[in-house]
Amino acid sequence: MTLAAHQATLTLEFPALPSLRVPLPASTGGQPGRDDIAFELGWDHAHHGLVPPTEHLLPANPVRQGWEAGRASFGSRTLKPTRHVRKWLQLRLQAWKRGRVFEGVQVTPHYLAQIDTARCPVTRLALTHATGADTDASVDRVYNDAAYAAGNLAVMSLRANQAKGNMRWDEARTMAVLAEARTTGAGAGTADGLASAEWARMAVLMSFVTPLPHELAATLPLLVLPPNRLRLLNPIQGLQALITLQLTHPGFAARSAQLAALLPGKELRRDYQLLFHSLLPRAWDGGRPVDAQLLRERLEDAWRNPLVLRRWQRLACQISAEQAEALVQRAVARGLGGKLLHVQLHASAQATEGWALETAGYEAPTAAARAPHRAPARRVLQPELRQAAA
Repeated sequence: MTLAAHQATLTLEFPALPSLRVPLPASTGGQPGRDDIAFELGWDHAHHGLVPPTEHLLPANPVRQGWEAGRASFGSRTLKPTRHVRKWLQLRLQAWKRGRVFEGVQVTPHYLAQIDTARCPVTRLALTHATGADTDASVDRVYNDAAYAAGNLAVMSLRANQAKGNMRWDEARTMAVLAEARTTGAGAGTADGLASAEWARMAVLMSFVTPLPHELAATLPLLVLPPNRLRLLNPIQGLQALITLQLTHPGFAARSAQLAALLPGKELRRDYQLLFHSLLPRAWDGGRPVDAQLLRERLEDAWRNPLVLRRWQRLACQISAEQAEALVQRAVARGLGGKLLHVQLHASAQATEGWALETAGYEAPTAAARAPHRAPARRVLQPELRQAAA
């Protein structure tokens, strides 16, 4: 399943005018596909009145050639380079240099604005921008064996991104254990730059976009709420997030009762109520938080409580992946996301469209670093939750 959130905005998007595109010069040489990408990058830099990085300004560089062609075409008629436009160009250039696939239809400056956040979901610290500090915001491919594509991108701090590196989700979980076991010395309670709780949140974040056996996914605590527009590929985690997110906005009691009514059998409904009423007092410990960020953190921390996790596991072990998927579908159909939560369902093939899983996110099949993980064919729909601002 797939889950995500976004600011409710009205956006008008226009296709690029074909007549403005200048063909790539035949003398460029090299790999035509990659040179086309680089030429387009240079063109888009010129379109926004920006100069590409110095390393790409040599005469034979296709980025330079695209930039010069764009400058000749646009002149002074350039577009304003917003922060998200700059990040969009930076990510595309980074993907091209690394031979990574960048899915450019859905991943636009507008999309990057939707996934933007004020705080790192891993460290929980306020994010800065272009300061050179390790708190600077960075856009990360959450699943390392996939492309720069919609549903696989999240904003986090540079420190968290660098610590994650090329790890798998289970390696991040191991780092949480190692950090917790380190009790002495200057790095007590940390491992490779992150504390145990931070590594634990990182592992859960990465698990969302990693197809897992249902029995394993059903055991995981929701230590981090899904960032905006991230896709949850495991149906049971989609249901887990939908239940938890009910508490983030008004009217949760009525919606929770309706959600419980969708469960088959009195025993399941009883187990659901036990879970929900274990989450509620921990989220409202000392009174309901008026700050949305504090409420999210309390909900995440509630999943560290052994009782909450036991009650979730008792409920989840009685629900198959297909049932979890069907429950989310029915909840969406009844509008149980509320006014502030939009749920978008994706067909299984569409959920990872553009992720280049067959090449582990690289452009060329021979460049794949690891064998890709594929979602089981049984999954029919992938939900994406989008949470609007209150």
